[in-house]
Amino acid sequence: MSAILEVKNLEKKFGDFAAVKSINFAVEEGEVFGLLGPNGAGKTTTISMATGVMEPSSGSVHIGNYDIVTDPKEAKRLTGLVPQDLALYPTLSARTNLTFFGKIYGLHGKDLKERVDDVLHIVALTDRADEPIAKYSGGMKRRVNIAAGLVHQPRLLFLDEPTVGVDPQSRNQIFESVMRLNKERGMSIIYTSHYMEEVELLCNRVAIVDEGKIIAIDTIKNLIGMIGGGVVQVGLPFVDRQLLQSLAMLPAVKDACLDAPMSLDVREREALFDAAEGEASAADVFVVKILTKNTQQAIVNVIEYLGENDLSIQSLNILEPNLETVFLHLTGKKLRE
Repeated sequence: MSAILEVKNLEKKFGDFAAVKSINFAVEEGEVFGLLGPNGAGKTTTISMATGVMEPSSGSVHIGNYDIVTDPKEAKRLTGLVPQDLALYPTLSARTNLTFFGKIYGLHGKDLKERVDDVLHIVALTDRADEPIAKYSGGMKRRVNIAAGLVHQPRLLFLDEPTVGVDPQSRNQIFESVMRLNKERGMSIIYTSHYMEEVELLCNRVAIVDEGKIIAIDTIKNLIGMIGGGVVQVGLPFVDRQLLQSLAMLPAVKDACLDAPMSLDVREREALFDAAEGEASAADVFVVKILTKNTQQAIVNVIEYLGENDLSIQSLNILEPNLETVFLHLTGKKLRE
């Protein structure tokens, strides 16, 4: 398969602040590719540069064989963009809105009518097509927003947080539309979200984004496989290196470490560890993160070992393996903190 999108060393700075930091990824023809990360991670800024809405500070974006900076007109013909913010005229009907956007793309006559009818069917709004947008629910407006990005039949569709603020019925309609576009029409799709369950449902591959960087990229299966059987967090009043080594050597345990963001550099991690090894007050609890091969067996082994060594457990948290767990493992924080 060939790549429909190639992003190389893409950066965006606003003064001294780097919103996107040397991002690299490619999307294959016919793929649903997810950008998963919390609000403010840099997903929308990346999409804005990839679609020509915002100029990069450095790096390149190629859509098909076209550079988005030097050949923007040709590159944009291949893409559809569904932004977070609604781009619709509220006093006009859905059909009139879509007809207007179709004309912008050079469609007219029979072709334009057929395309408008088709995208209304895709988003399941044919029966409400002639009502003013102002009368629509938030979810219905989102679906028209998606239809506007489809009216010119793009090869690559960018969906930026398309389900934010929508009702469950519209959310499911959006999911069905995305899956149908990909499976029945072979459309390549980039889907950004901070909802782990959406990305797990829809995407073939995922790039996990945090603080302007891609910190992991792979299939969902391989990303979840990074952490083995699961993660157990154990709160203890004291931690030293010998304890971690002993826990890591227990049966069914893959690794044990002081719980801290993977993004911290060596000196920052050492400072945290020095604090854990120092004299703790009664209120201090240090969390040890244990990656397991078999979660249930690992818990039994860990509890037995700590009991034999007179170490009291202050807290115990079991995390089942999913993308939320992977994000927590890589960053030390939850997706929606």
